[in-house]
Amino acid sequence: MGALPVFRWHLAPDGYATYRQLRARGLRPGGQGVAAQMERPRRRRGPLVAYLYLIDQAKPVRPMTPAKWAALAKANTARRTCPKCRRDAGYVIPPSLGMCVTCAFPSTSPRSA
Repeated sequence: MGALPVFRWHLAPDGYATYRQLRARGLRPGGQGVAAQMERPRRRRGPLVAYLYLIDQAKPVRPMTPAKWAALAKANTARRTCPKCRRDAGYVIPPSLGMCVTCAFPSTSPRSA
């Protein structure tokens, strides 16, 4: 396997796209490997690298099935439910706290007043 072509940042030729650019077009890499990469130099660290895929080999994104939508909704509900008080916090529970802010800091919460 040969070395990947390397392009400077924002100077990749037409026909290449990053993963996010493919998604914005409703495409996915579709099993193809990385075709090239872009590099942006930085002063004190190694360059930022973005991997590029060929647009003409990309495939359409698979549509979400009702089962996938249901599983995603269930997972998001679980991320919002406090394990201590079992309430929907209205936001994703921070992993650093492990519980809603109200349970983590009961003396400063409006619920305790």
